[in-house]
Parts: sequence; structure tokens; C-alpha cells
Amino acid sequence: MKPIIQFSLCALASVVLSGCVLGPDYQRPAAAQSLELRHTPGWKVAQPAEFDAGVAWWSVYQDEPLADLLQQLQDSNQNLRAAEAAWREAYAMVRGSRAALFPQATGQVGTTRSDNGAGADKTNDVALGLSWQLDIWGQVRRQVESSEASAQASAAEFAGVRLSQQSELVQNYLQLRVIDEQMRLLDATIAAYQRSLKLTENRYKAGVVTRADVSQALTQLRNTQAQRLDLDWQRARFEHAIALLVGTTPNALRIAAVDALPSLPVLPMAVPSSLLERRPDIAAAERRVMAANAEIGVAKSAYFPDLTLSASGGYRGSNLADWISMPNRFWSLGPQFAMTLFDAGLRRSKTEQAQARYEQQVARYRQTTLQAIGEVEDALVQLNVLEQEIVVQREALAASQDTLRLIENQYQAGFVDFLAVTSAQATALNSERSLLNLLSTQLSASVQLISALGGGWQMPSEPPKI
Repeated sequence: MKPIIQFSLCALASVVLSGCVLGPDYQRPAAAQSLELRHTPGWKVAQPAEFDAGVAWWSVYQDEPLADLLQQLQDSNQNLRAAEAAWREAYAMVRGSRAALFPQATGQVGTTRSDNGAGADKTNDVALGLSWQLDIWGQVRRQVESSEASAQASAAEFAGVRLSQQSELVQNYLQLRVIDEQMRLLDATIAAYQRSLKLTENRYKAGVVTRADVSQALTQLRNTQAQRLDLDWQRARFEHAIALLVGTTPNALRIAAVDALPSLPVLPMAVPSSLLERRPDIAAAERRVMAANAEIGVAKSAYFPDLTLSASGGYRGSNLADWISMPNRFWSLGPQFAMTLFDAGLRRSKTEQAQARYEQQVARYRQTTLQAIGEVEDALVQLNVLEQEIVVQREALAASQDTLRLIENQYQAGFVDFLAVTSAQATALNSERSLLNLLSTQLSASVQLISALGGGWQMPSEPPKI
């Protein structure tokens, strides 16, 4: 009875001592400096928050085929599968770290034969053991804290991979739709040039124009047809890239053409801090800081002794018939303190390493935040300038089309030669293609802004419980 009382007293003392946790308690690092977005008045420095990767941010483009492709990406993208497996591995490590907080029980059954010179002896053993290394200084709790933070960082990195893959797919899809629009433009232009060639040939037969006019009309038509053929491989390239993102082979995916470009979503020109908080890379960087901070406590706990409570008992005998009997019973019970008395500075080195790793993670967190602010700023400026540029380009297109009509009328009246017509046609075509390129860049910039803001504008959900 006395050993049991002693064991209980030791356990009680360990519970009292377990309130001690070495190392600094975590506090989120402050931003390196006060920052504001020049093109977004009122914006303040954001703090990282959990990211809700389930937000269907691409729905703002109101494109059903795009939504279907993104669902395929969610189901079959191999990069996502790898990131999700890494996330599950990190959470499994949390459970492994927590296991060290509890006692370990072992069982043993065995038979041993030995010869001491007087004859062979046989010993049968059956025993149960219980061992518990008490977390007096908080080493295990700090390790659990570190693994939990690392698991949360892995979850944020998983969300970051998903957002990156989604953003890449959306941009490829939008570029493909722009190429479809360019194809329609060139098809219409080729039809117009064919009519123009026919008209010029008729005028040549009538002796109104020279053979040079026919050659110019034919040259212009063939150049435009070559440009149209070039778009075929460009479209195939984007289609193949999308196929790889959705986890299939290029020959297994066909994306049909549609009649118009996707709608440009209404994007926020004033960015509240809560939007930037949901960036998964910021959340991951901040969790890495938290994990490194906990590792400082783990390193410091090595300066103090470990207390292990152990108990074992069983039966040992030479005959199986009376093996499990009271005379063959044995047991042991007792605490054990152990610590390193001299290590030539090893523990100090490990503590300094942990402190240095923490400072590295703080610097990376601050740099990630600065990078995020820069990306948002770039996207906002680009969208603002593109909006103005598109207005001007539409005016240039209208002017070039009006000029083309005037030149064509003058040509038919015999006031100008066909060179003036081809020049006006080329100018009108280039103006329209320039407008399409601007619209393409604007759509891509909108995706970049959404990605820079963490995807969508809904409030983030609660993180999963570990």
C-alpha cells in the first residue's frame, strides 16, 4: 500500500509543477512599419486571419463552363492532392505530439533458456509496464503548440496552392476566350477583305485600277489569313494548360467557343484590411512564427531535469504449471530524475538556434505582408489605368472605323488609290485588336487582384478543430 501512496504523491506533485511552461508566450509580431495603399485611402495594415478556401470567387465572372472546370480542378488536380496530403500529415503529427502527454503501457511475454555450468535453466516471464515522463517544464506542451501551429500553417499553404491553381486556370480560361474573340474578329475581317479583293478584281477588269491594287488586296488578305491560322495553336496551348490543371490529358479536353467575353466583375477600389487578412500565405507565415516561438520553450526545457514515473509487475517462473502464482510475482515502482550535467554548450547552442529560427520567421512574415500589400497596390493601379486606357482606345477604334468608311467611299469614287484603303483597313483592325488586348489584360488583372486579396470577399470561416 505504501508504494502506491508514494506513487500517488509523486503524480500529485507533478500536476502542481505542470503549471510551469518555459519559453516566451506567443504574441503576433508587429508590422515592420506603418503602411498605407496610395491608391486606396483609409486602408490600414492588416493582421493575418484564417482563409476560407471554399469561397467560389470565380462566380463573379458569371461563366458556367468556367465553374465546371474549377470543379474538375478541385477533384483531380494533382498539386492539390499533394498539398492536401501534406496537410493531413501535419495534423497527424499533432496527434503524435499530444501522445507524449500521457503514460505509455507495455506488455511482455517471453521464455529464456540459460546455462550457468551446473545445468540449463528455463525462465518464463509475463509482465506489464507503465511509464510516464511528466511534463514539468512544459516541454511537451510547447512541442504540441509548435506542431499545432505548423499544422495550421500547412492548412494555409494548402489553401494557397488551391488559390494559385484556381487563379492560373481562370487566367488561362479568360485568355482562351479572348483568343476566341480575336478569331471572330479576324474571320469577319477576312470576309471583308475577300469582298474588297473581289471588288478590286472587278475594277481591274474594267480598267479602272492597276494590277498593283489587286496585288495589295491579295497580300492583305493572305497576311490576315496567316494571322488567323496562328491563333489556332495559341488557343490549343491554353486549352492544353487547362487540361493539365484539371488533371486530364490535353486530348481529353475540348472547350467550345462562346459568343462573348466573360463579364468583368465589379471590383473594390477601396480595400478594407479584413480582405488582406485572408491571404493564405500571410496566415501560413504567421503560423510559422508561432511554431518557431514554441520551439524556444522546447530548447530551454533541456536545461532542467526530466521526471519519469515507472511501474512494472508480472510473474516469473521456471514451470508453466505454477507460472502464474503468488510466489512467482514481482513488481517495481519508482520515480527517476535525469538531466544532462555537461554538454559542452550543446543546450545553449540549440536555444540560440531556436531564437534565430524565430527571428527568421518574423522577418519572412513581415516580408510576406509587404509583398501582399505591393501586389494589391499593383493590381489596383493597373485596373485603374486600364479603365482609362480602354475608354481612350474605344474612341480610337471609333475614329479608325469612321476613317475606313470615308476612305472606302473615296476609293469607290476614284479619289484615292487602294494603298489608302489598305492602310485604313490595317489601322482599324489594329485598333480593334488593341482594344481586345486591353480587355484581356483587364480581365487578367481582375483575377490577380482577387488572388492578391485572398480570393473573394466573404468573411472567413472558423478554422477546423484539431
